Amino acid sequence: MYSLGQKLFIEFTGTFTLVFAGAGCICADQYLRANGQTNVGLLPIALATGLTMGVMVSAIGHISGGHFNPAITAGFWVTRRLGTMKALFYWIAQLLGALAAAFLLVTVIPESVWRPVALGTPDLVPITDFTRMHAMILEASLTFIIVFVFFATVVDPRSLAHKLAGFAVGLAVAAGMLVGYPFTGAAMNPARAFGPALVARHWSNHGVYWVGPLFGGVLAAVIYDRFFLRDQPPA
Repeated sequence: MYSLGQKLFIEFTGTFTLVFAGAGCICADQYLRANGQTNVGLLPIALATGLTMGVMVSAIGHISGGHFNPAITAGFWVTRRLGTMKALFYWIAQLLGALAAAFLLVTVIPESVWRPVALGTPDLVPITDFTRMHAMILEASLTFIIVFVFFATVVDPRSLAHKLAGFAVGLAVAAGMLVGYPFTGAAMNPARAFGPALVARHWSNHGVYWVGPLFGGVLAAVIYDRFFLRDQPPA
């Protein structure tokens, strides 16, 4: 029903919105704290990211599939629900969307506000006994939950929550933020880490946000596909 160009535009737009809201909320929190006002806090940051994901999946996910996350696209690719070239185009659109959001944020938000938080670029908590391996496992686990919920609600045609899939995925993202944000920033999405990192030039521990989410996403997709979608041919 929709052309590849339309689908790529949706992936660009969805990822743009997700990064703009997620990183922008962190910058807003920094501004309030710097000016002695009540800070936004963990719960609003988690809700901003989760609600944005939920709204975008619900509103425009029917056009492209509503991935907005290279880890979800990787899950579709390994389960043969997306061809190699189409998956690559999806990844490019998602990364460009994240980059565009980061550039817009640095254009409208003063550097004195976004620089202290590296434009919301996720990074590891500075605790000596919290290593990159711990961070990758945490990011993989949180992304596993998101992709598993995505396959269970968006992909599985028998799901009772099919019409509420966006809401379910958004809640999974918000829950992941509540658990992981204090420790890794809870990117759970390579594009979410890449856009702000490139613009802010903050690459500390950046590999964590590719290895962890991609591994967790692929594992969740394979498990759900093999155990629950064996009798359902790829779309």
